[in-house]
Amino acid sequence: MRKTVFLSIIINTLTARGDTLSYPDSKPGKTIDILHDTKVPDPYRWLEDLNSDQTSAWVKAQSSLTDSYLNAIPGRQALKNHLTKLWNVERLGVPSFEGGSYFFSKNNGLQNQSVLYSSKSLDLEPTVLLDPNKLSKDGTVALNSYEVSPDGKYLAYSTSASGSDWVEWKVREIPSRKDLSDHLKWSKFSGVSWAKNSKGFYYGRFPTPKDGEEMMAQNIHKKIYFHEIGKPQSEDLLVYERPNQPKQGLYAWVTEDGKYLLIQVSQGTDTKNGLFYKDLSNSTSKVIELLSSFDASYDFITNLGSKFIIRTDLNAPKQKVISIDVNEPLSVRWETIIPESTETLRSVSHIGGLFIANYLKDARTEIRRFKTDGNSLPPVKLPGLGTASGFEGKSDQNETFYYFTSFTSPGAVYRYDVTRNASTLLKAPKTQFDRDHYESRQIFATSRDGTKIPMFIVSKKNLKLDGNNPTLLYAYGGFNISLRPSYSPATIAWLDLGGIYVMANLRGGGEYGEEWHEAGMKLKKQNVFDDFIACAEHLISNKFTTSKKLSIAGGSNGGLLVGACMVQRPELYGACLPAVGVMDMLRFHKFTIGWAWQAEYGKPEDPEDFKNLLTYSPYHNLKPSN
Repeated sequence: MRKTVFLSIIINTLTARGDTLSYPDSKPGKTIDILHDTKVPDPYRWLEDLNSDQTSAWVKAQSSLTDSYLNAIPGRQALKNHLTKLWNVERLGVPSFEGGSYFFSKNNGLQNQSVLYSSKSLDLEPTVLLDPNKLSKDGTVALNSYEVSPDGKYLAYSTSASGSDWVEWKVREIPSRKDLSDHLKWSKFSGVSWAKNSKGFYYGRFPTPKDGEEMMAQNIHKKIYFHEIGKPQSEDLLVYERPNQPKQGLYAWVTEDGKYLLIQVSQGTDTKNGLFYKDLSNSTSKVIELLSSFDASYDFITNLGSKFIIRTDLNAPKQKVISIDVNEPLSVRWETIIPESTETLRSVSHIGGLFIANYLKDARTEIRRFKTDGNSLPPVKLPGLGTASGFEGKSDQNETFYYFTSFTSPGAVYRYDVTRNASTLLKAPKTQFDRDHYESRQIFATSRDGTKIPMFIVSKKNLKLDGNNPTLLYAYGGFNISLRPSYSPATIAWLDLGGIYVMANLRGGGEYGEEWHEAGMKLKKQNVFDDFIACAEHLISNKFTTSKKLSIAGGSNGGLLVGACMVQRPELYGACLPAVGVMDMLRFHKFTIGWAWQAEYGKPEDPEDFKNLLTYSPYHNLKPSN
């Protein structure tokens, strides 16, 4: 429900009284850094000490002020009641099939977390496999991810506490529904991949941090281990590490045929990666560095014998699919299976002997089909214009499932027959509203340099363009992440209050391929802020809203976006929410996984990057109000 809370705060803020707030004292310190011969004041450095009494008191005072203000907003309870009604519909996750059973999540509507079920048939009543709502009394422990063993006997699942990125892995015996003794710690940003014989799995973990540094220490020296079921973590087998490259990320998985262990090597959040492999059929084999130049992104799809099928943006910004025979790996021997298209290729699955390819056309999904030789087949007909995800499975399965959603259509799950190229509805939520009362459209704003920036506009029908509509503008703009149409009860609640919801697809994202991404990163980051400002100006000049009734919102990198635009053009917005934003662009790299973001933002230690970061860092560009 995070997004609901996030948007409802915005909604409430816009309808709140215009009282002047009396903020708690934030006493500035005297810290000044000399960076590249430049004096950089940092008066609130003391807030970095999360364990100090001074910081705790400051946080408590700020929270108290926020709670008192939000709790006094008229109509807050009525809004909460409406949101509760919209949320209270049964939701089904996309099923998967493993070891003779189906596995899927289901939420009765108001459960904090969806419950994991299994069943031999989707026509039978499923049984509960794991209820994450019972993992802790206070609901602070969440199910992070899970993976079923190939034989269907074991469930490896990870949990996180209080929203932490750290996860702990456990193993549940599926027939008995009981946990085994296996308990793995200090894993982060890692799934698991089972061995073909189901006797254990591969996973990534970091060294144990020092006491008191669990939440602040840099996450480096990640390693790949193999865990054998029933043994303690201390006996896990170290499979691969890169001690001379402590900041490289490692991710491992086993191919469907069980013959190879794939290892993807990343450099921070850079989309360019390496791809290595180990022949599991030979116990003495070493890890082979198949692709180690880090010149492009390489996403492994499947292997057809010794031929690795890979999605890449090498000389193809919008992605293509190639084949590399590991017995003849020289690039002159590579074959293009699916050439680059005018649309952006986001993912490919190998199901039922076909390649199922997910493309983005102006941020909306198209699903295309190809034979393994690259010859195209008629596309998958989707239920409408929106977002489809799923299409996971194995090469010998003729059945898969997908999830389809749009701004005003709650996610429905469809069963897809690969052989017949036909979809049938499996489950659709019973909505608590009439979808015919709303409409969505796509328009384009013109950014500062002439680039066309797409925006989705969602509102009630018969919208009056009189400049009097409360409007929420949301965006992200970074890390090659694509924003696509999706349903949220909070959006419907906002529309019911007479608001307009706008989602902008800015540069820095992945909607139009790697060139679009690179146009909004590092020294070109200002393009993203210019795009967002242009969208705001377009909404105002075309009388969708006014500055006083325009709010902007974003989280994480999107929080940086809002923070930067807030300090660059404060007069343009009536409300701003930079949720969990990256606000100090000169020190973001010093904590937890922040070092990895330098591939996207640049390095504060580099003189040119430093100069650029200082121009837009929200913390360093705040100005006194008039």
